[in-house]
Amino acid sequence: MNDLDVLRVFCAGDGRYGNLLGVVRDGRACPDDASRQALAAELGYSEMVFVDDPERGVVDIRTPGTRLAFAGHPLVGLAWLLDIEELQPPVGSVWARDDGEFTWITARPEWVEGKRTEQYASAAEVEELPAPPPGEGWLYAWAWEDETAGRIRARGFPRRPDGAVVEDEATGSAAILLTAELNRALNITQGAGSQLLTAPGPDGTVEIGGRVRFAPGN
Repeated sequence: MNDLDVLRVFCAGDGRYGNLLGVVRDGRACPDDASRQALAAELGYSEMVFVDDPERGVVDIRTPGTRLAFAGHPLVGLAWLLDIEELQPPVGSVWARDDGEFTWITARPEWVEGKRTEQYASAAEVEELPAPPPGEGWLYAWAWEDETAGRIRARGFPRRPDGAVVEDEATGSAAILLTAELNRALNITQGAGSQLLTAPGPDGTVEIGGRVRFAPGN
């Protein structure tokens, strides 16, 4: 469709990697729930977003199988694309900023639903996990690469019944959850090489940031 943008969110320093995000800038192109869910399933990105009001930042977030009240990489991507300071997903107001290299949002860990983090003994052990690992439920597998520096190796496995996304390349919401659990700033390498930066706030919030680029062909 003509008004579809595809972004890569949480790119590495050289602009590679990042999680793909589909954005329909004019939500009127898919005005009803059924058409939006059908398009999300057809395109197959881990998440995509329909922009219902670009000035106020009102957005509708979808996976291939359901609607989400909150998700990290779609909101970071949208903050970069729309260049606005506040987004309005179903959970409420999400503040955003851009420092010239990274785009950041501030979120609450209690907005993250249905995900579980699990620490492994080494980064190599995380690397060697099958995709997906045995078990049920959304798993964020992680290990320290350098605990002193706050550097982490992680992989994300939705393990959804539909199997539409076997492994998530970069998962903002899971990184927010892990940051709250560890209560420290993190530099996370996830998937094939995506980079996510986080920092806990004094009021229980977490700020998460990353680089955003248009995907090739956009």
